[in-house]
Amino acid sequence: MLSDTQRTLDLDRAHVFHSWSAQAALNPLAIAGGMGSEVWDFEGNRYLDLSSQLVNVNIGYGHPRVVRAIQDQAATLATVGPAAANLTRGEAARRIVEKAGPGFEKVFFTNGGADANENAIRMARLYTGRDKVLSHYRSYHGNTGSAIASTGDWRRVPNEYARGHVHFFGPFLYRTEFWAETEEQECERALRHLHRTIQAEGPESIAAVLLEGIPGTAGVLVPPAGYLAGVRELCDRYGILLILDEVMSGFGRTGTWFSWQSERTNPTGVVPDIVTFAKGVNSGYVPVGGVLPRGDIARHFDDRVFPGGLTYSGHPLAAASIVAALDAMTEEGIVEHAALIGRDDLGPGLAALAAKHDVIGEVRGLGVFWALDLVADRDTRQPLPAADIARIKATMLAEGVLPFTADNRLHVVPPCIITPAEVVLGLAAIDAALSAL
Repeated sequence: MLSDTQRTLDLDRAHVFHSWSAQAALNPLAIAGGMGSEVWDFEGNRYLDLSSQLVNVNIGYGHPRVVRAIQDQAATLATVGPAAANLTRGEAARRIVEKAGPGFEKVFFTNGGADANENAIRMARLYTGRDKVLSHYRSYHGNTGSAIASTGDWRRVPNEYARGHVHFFGPFLYRTEFWAETEEQECERALRHLHRTIQAEGPESIAAVLLEGIPGTAGVLVPPAGYLAGVRELCDRYGILLILDEVMSGFGRTGTWFSWQSERTNPTGVVPDIVTFAKGVNSGYVPVGGVLPRGDIARHFDDRVFPGGLTYSGHPLAAASIVAALDAMTEEGIVEHAALIGRDDLGPGLAALAAKHDVIGEVRGLGVFWALDLVADRDTRQPLPAADIARIKATMLAEGVLPFTADNRLHVVPPCIITPAEVVLGLAAIDAALSAL
């Protein structure tokens, strides 16, 4: 009789088509269960999750309050169409609006982050009467038509079927495109580059600038303190909407409910016109995402039909998981805990590893949102080869830690509930993996 592991892998390889992958070479880990910041396989091997799967399990695995809410809702009303009014959906929307703060009134629910960005772009185009959307080259916004065209990385190139998308470089001092030597220079020159792009494209043709609150998959690129304010000023000057993609950076990941609420990234308190979210809003327990338009943008459609919708918009199981997750995060101080863990444990611990290992070129992040830029040479900043990244992943798995890697980077993005003791274990695994090089 086959083991559960073998049955899982056999079924996976026979019938599951994986995303972003050449199928023949795959050898996935068979995960059987999870609780807190850990998962385990069928043999009982336990792994500390420093990936939060896809940077979405913010509240951790198996939170009893969220599990119970989904069970109760399934027993009461398992599904309902989006045209109906539903109490749980309304409660979820109210809580999200409250976390976003003044200026926001309503939520358009989607099935995930990609279609949240898709519908935010649609809103911006309809509200402004303009077409173009500007976004960073170093970005990821999802795998639907306009979302993938807005994405800047390699995945955009074979998928550019949507119209009206223009890219520009955002600030990233460690690998500057602007020959900058300081954060201030990088910020000033990146804003000038954006300004020139707006002028060259024709301001009257641009509906929105779409930015990740903190670019995540691109490397946890924490923007300079003045960047968001500078983008806001340019958008206001030319009547362009500012959309912030908080799919990865929202709901505790940065130690605040949304990354734009962090004093480090936004000391002047700039507020976006439209916000998109998913992932951490319910820690991925049920697929869900959404769009938060500024109040006047939402009211623009009071007497105009918004030509967008999804069968499962505001699905009651997803809504119940949002209510329970946000209530638990609030009452248990999980967002505040993430901020403290980043300040007192992860940040200092990763800095200590950088002092020990020359392969770490730069440490970036805040809260539970960090990345190590790994280099073959600190002077030239040449990225570490893919073969070495694969060795790091293998060693960390052998040490009982789930890693998240992208290009030459190791992202350290655990659940917001990770404990100081678990941080020590995770840092030890990273230390062992880098030492093994």
